[in-house]
Amino acid sequence: MKRLFWILTLALPLLATAQEKIKVACVGNSVTYGMGHKNPAETSYPTQLQKMLGDGYEVRNFGHSGACLLSKGHRPYINLPEYKAALDFAPDIVIIHLGLNDTDPRNWPNYRDEFFGDYTAIMESFRKVHPSGNPKIYICRMTPIYHWHRRFKSGTRDWYWQIQDEIEKIAEHENVELIDLSRYLYSRPDLMPDALHPDPEGAGIIAKQVYSAITGDFGGLQLPAIYSDNMVVQRNAPFVLCGTADSGKEVVASFGRQKQVIKVAEDGSWKAMFTPMEADGKKYTISAECENKKIEYKNIVIGEVWLCSGQSNMAFMVKESSHKEQSLANIKGKDIRLYDMKPRVVTDNVEWDSIDLERLNRHDYYITTEWQEHNEKNTSDFSAVAYHFGAMLADSLKMPIGLICNAVGGAPAEAFIDRKTIEFNPTLVDILYNWRENDMIQDWCRGRAAKNTAKSNNKLQRHPYEPCYLYENGIAPIACYPIKGVIWYQGESNAHNVELHEEIFPTLIESWRKTWKNPEMPFYFVQLSSINRPSWPHFRDSQRRLAGNIPFCDFAVSSDKGHPTDVHPKEKAPVGERLARLALNQTYGMSHVAQHGPTPVKAFSFRGKTVIEFSDAVELKTSDGQALRGLEVAGKSGSFTAVNSGKQVTIKGNRLIIDTEAHRIRYAWTPYTDANLVNEEGLPASTFEINISKFQRR
Repeated sequence: MKRLFWILTLALPLLATAQEKIKVACVGNSVTYGMGHKNPAETSYPTQLQKMLGDGYEVRNFGHSGACLLSKGHRPYINLPEYKAALDFAPDIVIIHLGLNDTDPRNWPNYRDEFFGDYTAIMESFRKVHPSGNPKIYICRMTPIYHWHRRFKSGTRDWYWQIQDEIEKIAEHENVELIDLSRYLYSRPDLMPDALHPDPEGAGIIAKQVYSAITGDFGGLQLPAIYSDNMVVQRNAPFVLCGTADSGKEVVASFGRQKQVIKVAEDGSWKAMFTPMEADGKKYTISAECENKKIEYKNIVIGEVWLCSGQSNMAFMVKESSHKEQSLANIKGKDIRLYDMKPRVVTDNVEWDSIDLERLNRHDYYITTEWQEHNEKNTSDFSAVAYHFGAMLADSLKMPIGLICNAVGGAPAEAFIDRKTIEFNPTLVDILYNWRENDMIQDWCRGRAAKNTAKSNNKLQRHPYEPCYLYENGIAPIACYPIKGVIWYQGESNAHNVELHEEIFPTLIESWRKTWKNPEMPFYFVQLSSINRPSWPHFRDSQRRLAGNIPFCDFAVSSDKGHPTDVHPKEKAPVGERLARLALNQTYGMSHVAQHGPTPVKAFSFRGKTVIEFSDAVELKTSDGQALRGLEVAGKSGSFTAVNSGKQVTIKGNRLIIDTEAHRIRYAWTPYTDANLVNEEGLPASTFEINISKFQRR
């Protein structure tokens, strides 16, 4: 008896411990089940969640492939054995991830109005079986469905996002926590082999999100890398300091004398928004503190912040330019801060190794950096165009200038656009498909990507030229940081298709303005230079027209600084300064600063002659004092002939007078041009074409 007594004494606590385990039910479809895994019992998200939570929890997988939420759908979850088993389990915590299969055309189009009620009914059924009537219920925004799903464009894409919105409404109405399973997976198509089911690594990301939601453990206080010592805070705009911390904790955020206490949200996020400040020349400290951890940034100044992006001509460094000595001699007396996001691997014509390829997949493409006060070393390694833009702003505005550069050599513009914007663009959605063999993407970009990734066996291997990739890696991580505007130098990798670029470019600007929640954000870009590439005159003229059609957008001419064979002309200082002129005139209201070269506004026939009238010019002239070059006229036949400047054209004030009647006129219309028309400020005219179908008699 005594021995039995001691056995029971030892065993009862163990039995009690087993009974006290917190029961977690993972309710869902094939994603919950682990579809596509070699061994779902080992790698599904519920299995990985169990390992994370430990022995104090009992996690069970109640996922069923093909299950939909709608009770009238083709395979309702409530009719499946997993649903009954989950109710019999009487869980303390319920994780519901349903809705993906409701995008089936048999479901959502017919029964969408019943989704809300059917979802809440499932939640209520779990409340009824719980001993206290109050289990902890989490509902999930769905994991992504990617564009190569067979029904993506025929309805799945649209219905998916409608269901996501409905799930958010349900969470708010029922006052339950929402776990956003698309948050980290939407930018990881490499983890979705069939466009729908996450692989084991993707399941691990889901498990980590669910673990954090259950435990409140989000890894403690963390802030994005864009914040550091020496940063420039955008003046006259609310400054946002945001990050993550363990849910329910308090973060004390300070900016100078401003102080805020923020409770961390259930998803681990927090955000402090500080009152706009003037550029006052003072140095500030910004800090965030949570529990026993404090992160502090020093030597902060208030000024103007610009994002400088594009491809290799924006990445082209000061030390490579023809103005290196002038640039480095000109750094004194200015407060310019640099945030230089350089790629870990450049897109040279080489094969990358397996380590770099895996880093690309995991969004570890840009080298982690910090804001730096400019000096000879970091200025030498920084973008020449961006630096000269910033230097002219610093001279004119007399305040600190912050420059963020994330340009990538050879990158096509579509790589900088967010995924959802492309998915819903009726033209550009097709650029996502099989991008390595897609003619919408320049063949040079596809070839270079193939070379770089030749050692990868992953069919979904990422590359910086892939549509959306540079947005996900270079734009999304800094979107929390307030900026004034953007300067952009890109186009070389889109010049193969002028008409397609006319869709891509405004879409990119729309994407970024949406990202920064500023529909009027200035966007100034460099028109392509000149080189012996046949499509470039058409592309330059297209860029000119785009600038006139997109609000708060303008361009700087660079064709006069080109090179016949080198796509990277070395004269970058004038280009950066021309961008600065646009900003000073249009963004900062300095109307006395000339911003453009001669711009054609009228062309008409008069007494057997053709007259072109220009704005942005009082006195036209040529840059070298020689006869005007680069002007061509076409008659009714449509064939262009060069104007003999010495005999056929006269410069008079802001007009060119040509000794013939023309139907069309064009200027600087050769790939590499030595056209030389400028205004009294020495600013060059753009490549242009004017179609004069009806003469205006004067």
